[in-house]
Amino acid sequence: MSNRKARGLGTVLARQEKAKRKVEQWKRAESPGPGRFSWTNPPSPVLQEFQKLLRSKRPVYEATLRSGRLLRERAQLTEDVQLLEELLAELKERWDDMGGRAVERQHKLEESLLFSGKFTDALQALLDWLYRAEPQLCEEVPVSGDRDLVSDLMDKHKAFQKELGKRASCIKMLKRSVRDLTRGSSSVDSQWLQKQMEELSGRWDLICKLSISKQGRLEASLQQAEEFHTLVRSFLAHLAESEKTLRHGVFPEEEACQQLELECITSLGEEILSACHPDSVVTIKSWITVAKSRFQEVLSWAQQQGERLQAQMARLAAEREEMGRLVDWIAAAEESLSLRDQETLPDDAQQLEELSSQHVEFMEELNRKQPDVEEVTKSCKRKLAPEPGPPATRRLATGKGAPTGSHMPLIDLEPQSPPMAQLLHRWQQLWLLAWSGSTGCRVEEFAHFDFGVWRKRYMQWISHRKSRILDVFRGIDRDQDGRISQREFIQSVLSSSEQGSGPWSWQGESLQGVWGARVQLT
Repeated sequence: MSNRKARGLGTVLARQEKAKRKVEQWKRAESPGPGRFSWTNPPSPVLQEFQKLLRSKRPVYEATLRSGRLLRERAQLTEDVQLLEELLAELKERWDDMGGRAVERQHKLEESLLFSGKFTDALQALLDWLYRAEPQLCEEVPVSGDRDLVSDLMDKHKAFQKELGKRASCIKMLKRSVRDLTRGSSSVDSQWLQKQMEELSGRWDLICKLSISKQGRLEASLQQAEEFHTLVRSFLAHLAESEKTLRHGVFPEEEACQQLELECITSLGEEILSACHPDSVVTIKSWITVAKSRFQEVLSWAQQQGERLQAQMARLAAEREEMGRLVDWIAAAEESLSLRDQETLPDDAQQLEELSSQHVEFMEELNRKQPDVEEVTKSCKRKLAPEPGPPATRRLATGKGAPTGSHMPLIDLEPQSPPMAQLLHRWQQLWLLAWSGSTGCRVEEFAHFDFGVWRKRYMQWISHRKSRILDVFRGIDRDQDGRISQREFIQSVLSSSEQGSGPWSWQGESLQGVWGARVQLT
């Protein structure tokens, strides 16, 4: 249990103990001891003072009950709930016992007044009690509210009805005594007693009618409070379940049903507030506010979930569309490569160069498609590499030798769907076909390699760059010794060839083949 709940429990327990001590003090004060008054000489002022004190403690008692019930509802541990229930039951039992004793004492007092012949005092005591009870029973007194408050009002009214029933015998006895005294007498005192008795009878009948009316109003209010309590609890529980079931967005029929429940709660709450007891106004308003805010919270959350779901669906649809376009492009590229492979490579160097240029353009387009494939497949999981290897190159036309797993594009991905797996497989197959085509072009170009032609193209490339030959050679001479070895020159050419920056990029391996042995001997 949290510290806040522990402090709350301690506060309620302290109130319970204080209330119990007060009840014990009242019981000791109420119990007659040796040498104290007897009913033959009833201490009416003392009893009236005690009843006044008892009524003044009623709000404290009700507040303690409400605090205990609230804490009982919020308690999470079974032992805490059981302890609070025991304390609440004990407090209620002691309070009812104390009230019953006070009523019984008042009843005995009135009987003693009658038996001792003090009809005037008994009559006045009953009239005072009836006049004091009437304001609590009038139709204008609000009796609606939350379940706990209406239950308290119901208990209080039952205690009043019990007290009313006990006074019925005093009323009958008083009527009989007054009738016997005034029979055959026309004195002023007899007439006054008859008028007082008529007033008492009329007041008694009115109080009985008001008591029955209030009983009906309390029963209706309790039923209304129970309905409101059930609706609110059910609605909040339904919202809690909706948070689990509405992860895919708001269903229109679900939202309409919950909106209808909220309208019922609001309508019933407003009806209760129209005749609500002042002590329960804040409670009813807070429950209505909680229901509305909770509904808006869950509805907003569900709408956000729906928007995220729609965005995800749109992203997946765009991804599928892009995969379809890529697969179509791969199919066209495979068909183009297949047709080229079926053709015999020309023997003419110029035609071979044109063919190589076409393949270069194809490889560049293939490289431009690589980011699109990576974007579509970014949601795929990556395999855990057992050992770190060299990073895979993105440019597909610069590898040397046979293709390996480290150079295979997107080889470390685990596709999450069959279309994704198909795209990856066909992309890798296209990469292999493109590599085999570039290898065939290199082999054929190597067989027709002409160093004189290459030298002329090299000079044209330098001129195209608007660079002076000395500046180019100074860049090759990295050690700045004024000399360029054959190894340095060939490494510079091969480096430009690998970067694809020169017009001879497809002849880099041919140069290496021609000069490779010389480089090793330099």
